[in-house]
Amino acid sequence: MQNRGLVKFFAILFALVSIYQLSFTFVSHNVENDAKIFAKGNSEKELKYLDSIGKEKVFNLGFTDFTYNEVKDKKINKGLDLEGGINVQLQISVKDIIKGLANNSKNPVFNQALANATKNRQGNEDYLDVFFREFETAAAGTTKLASPDIFANKTLGDEINFKMTDDQAKKVIRRKVDESIESAFEVLRKRIDKFGVTQPNIQKLGQSGRILVELPGAKDVDRIKKLLQSTAQLEFWETYKIDEMGNFLMAANNALKATEKEVAPAAETKTAVNDSINKLLTDDKVKDSTATKKGQNPLLDKFVSQGGGAILAVVDPKDTAAINTYLKRQDIKNLLPADKRYAKFVWGKPSVDVDEKTKKEVTTVGLYALKGNRDNQASMSGGVVTDAKDSFDQLGKPSVTMQMNGAGAKAWEELTGKAYSTKGYIAIVLDDIVYSAPGVTSGPISGGRSEISGVFDVTETKDLANVLRAGKLPAAAEIVQSEVVGPSLGQEAIDNGTTSALVGLLIVALWMLVYYGKAGWFANIALIINLLFLFGILASLGAVLTLPGIAGIVLTMGTAVDANIIIYERAKEELRLGKTIEEAIKASFGWKGAMRSIVDANVTHVLTGAVLLIFGTGPIQGFATTLLIGIATSLFTSIFITRILLDWSVNKGNKLTFVTGFSKNFFTNFHFDFLKIKKYTYAFSIIVCIVSVVSLATHGLNYGVDFKGGRTFQVRFEKPVSAELVREELLKVFEGSAEAKVFGKDNQLKITTKYKVDESGSEADAAVNRVLYDNLKKHFNADMTYEKFVNIYEGKKWGIVQGSKVSAAVSDDIKTNSYWAVLGAMFIVCLYLVISFRKWQYSLGALAAVAHDVIFVLGMYSLLWKYMPFGMEIDQHFIAAILTVIGYSMNDTVIVFDRVREYLGGKEKGTFNQIVNKSINSTMSRTINTSLTMILVLLIMFIFGGESIRGFIFAMLIGIVVGTYSSLFIATPVLCDTISKAEHKRIEEEHNQA
Repeated sequence: MQNRGLVKFFAILFALVSIYQLSFTFVSHNVENDAKIFAKGNSEKELKYLDSIGKEKVFNLGFTDFTYNEVKDKKINKGLDLEGGINVQLQISVKDIIKGLANNSKNPVFNQALANATKNRQGNEDYLDVFFREFETAAAGTTKLASPDIFANKTLGDEINFKMTDDQAKKVIRRKVDESIESAFEVLRKRIDKFGVTQPNIQKLGQSGRILVELPGAKDVDRIKKLLQSTAQLEFWETYKIDEMGNFLMAANNALKATEKEVAPAAETKTAVNDSINKLLTDDKVKDSTATKKGQNPLLDKFVSQGGGAILAVVDPKDTAAINTYLKRQDIKNLLPADKRYAKFVWGKPSVDVDEKTKKEVTTVGLYALKGNRDNQASMSGGVVTDAKDSFDQLGKPSVTMQMNGAGAKAWEELTGKAYSTKGYIAIVLDDIVYSAPGVTSGPISGGRSEISGVFDVTETKDLANVLRAGKLPAAAEIVQSEVVGPSLGQEAIDNGTTSALVGLLIVALWMLVYYGKAGWFANIALIINLLFLFGILASLGAVLTLPGIAGIVLTMGTAVDANIIIYERAKEELRLGKTIEEAIKASFGWKGAMRSIVDANVTHVLTGAVLLIFGTGPIQGFATTLLIGIATSLFTSIFITRILLDWSVNKGNKLTFVTGFSKNFFTNFHFDFLKIKKYTYAFSIIVCIVSVVSLATHGLNYGVDFKGGRTFQVRFEKPVSAELVREELLKVFEGSAEAKVFGKDNQLKITTKYKVDESGSEADAAVNRVLYDNLKKHFNADMTYEKFVNIYEGKKWGIVQGSKVSAAVSDDIKTNSYWAVLGAMFIVCLYLVISFRKWQYSLGALAAVAHDVIFVLGMYSLLWKYMPFGMEIDQHFIAAILTVIGYSMNDTVIVFDRVREYLGGKEKGTFNQIVNKSINSTMSRTINTSLTMILVLLIMFIFGGESIRGFIFAMLIGIVVGTYSSLFIATPVLCDTISKAEHKRIEEEHNQA
């Protein structure tokens, strides 16, 4: 092999990089285990522990070191199905945004277009595109988008005028809709920081107006859904100054001394700060000498430093909860003077500074007191802001400019005039967090245009501008898809996945040793290196590991040895032809040897994996990612690492035969006339396809909520329960829509309903949860409360351990994506075969085999879903299985077709059918071995992989078996039958010349 040294260098370098990347996962895992031990099941305590050590060095490599936060960012994260937590898709209503941009126009054409767009939108269509189409139809050339009573209004100002064409107006409307969705995204991104989760994830899903929010480790289901769906509140408040609230803070501190236990002595830096605070607050009015005594000030000792202006005090974020508790106590609130009794205490945006002494970063937040009233209403709401942009102030520092509407401009002038005359401050508050509290130094601000400046960087001003625009967002966020997974279920998934991976690895390794002997050791070493590379790449990409992702890794073990099997089988053939071991190895690794088959087979894998990645969502993309990476690493290790090991063994004088006593005569003299029985295999396959189609038409399929919409709950009971009894009970309260089926163990049910699935808002979700609890609580012990039943927490054994919701709109999109994915995969792979083999007959044979396999799998699911003891739902996981089956069916077919092409282009003697039969027979060892390794791995996953992926694995198991059959008995006969008799005759004459 040429460039052997270079390959070794890159292999060693790649291995070192992989180990380096994975080291962060191991270190992070150890730190988080320490946190769990420290917290003893208390998730809040665990989170505080991890926050407290976030900036501490936990990993030292000698030449550099890393903090926990840096380590955490580089680790392989676990998905919700392994970690537990909450995953939701929020739909920002594009319809409501359009109505807001049109200033709620009463124009009949506009409103008809909105109604028709809602009614006629098909799965996966962009609502805005449908609206534009319906507007053109309804307007029929009589009304323009830029009409004064539609979009040429004061809301959009000068951005759209009545002279614009529809195409020009569309560009502005599309940009404004995108800005509104971006604003909602920014609001949600900042909100999720409140939820107390270690690694939140939020991302926009294309241009659909949907936003994905993942909160691993989140517990309070109803509260989080409510917070995510509530409307963003942007407000402008007058604030009290520190000298106005100083006496109250001192009085509160003194009152707390009587009820709070003595606090720990403060640090020296804190003492100095408290002394200055005390001096400020007393100011000859309060002479309590004990106030300065260390450790005896429950409130003041929690202040890091004194405030100034509108800031009452600067506090460490970890102390905010305790201070909130103090300030909300009724006896403390009673200490407020009568004119300040409606004061509202809130916190500011966290600020990061560097301590001059320690040179460490210190995070603090400011405490503010807003001038409230009986109705707890702000002086101005954010609805008056029509636009906000990031800019720079006169000193060149990043700032934000904002523009208000007419009514807002007038109110702003009055508010800023009052602040100017009283030397007061105006707080800009979003979701009860103060982003800025500027003073007014140059008189009342007229015109409704103002500038917010502060300690910002450019990124922060961009974010703040987006947040300010969100104040006028006319569209609510609706949860259209959600999933809740309990941590105990996640741990079960990890255990099941680990078991299936280890057993699968062991089985594959043993088979390679039994079948190929010493050469099998080299394949196994390449397999181990392949797994190291695979995990290293996943770590470097910051990938999220899910249960389907683990399935993808286990499948990679099967594919990792496929290339070795093809190479080894070719080497055996070369040895039988009398070549030396060196010549056999060189020939088997050549393009005319095994490389062409390996490339063709793996390209089909890559194409189907790419389709999965493009059309899949969430866990399916995780499966596709691991599969694609696994294909790449498998090819490298199988081709290069194995070659290096084989050459090393030969150079040492070892005798390699690629067989053992057990496998020596397997398929050696195998002669079977496959084409002779094609009439029987055609008849059998046609009957199977007819039965499948009839079953699909009569029995149908068990569509999961992914395809039909609905809610699913996985409920675990303390004792076995009757699924039929529970179904009958729930049918009465869920308005006739309820299914219940034993899921795995007999004390666990999977409950599905469409009850209130199309109702938006957290109230509907909570109502369904409440109805479910009220009707199932009789099956639990008396101590099962609603909170225990619904929420997820460490150690949870009973109640809802997993729940999901998919709205009708999302299920339509999933169905559309799934159809296109399957059809697209078949088309792309067949197109590749046409290009690769240069004859359409090869592509047709492969297409016939794949269509046969898909119909067969669908038919099996239709016939068996009512009777099997595990879930056989048609959902996204099933589609992933079908696409994987297409890839592997093509793999087997390509292996046979490559040999057919080789023999038809060679010098094999005999009739056309005899030459083709020789081709099939000569590849039997390859075909059976590649399929057998996959079947063994899938069987292990089916047995040990856990209930949640058993249906997914079953589909692939059926598909691989029937795919092997179809490549031998469908694809090749179809290929032969579609090649013309004249071509048959030409090939026979060419091959049988004397």
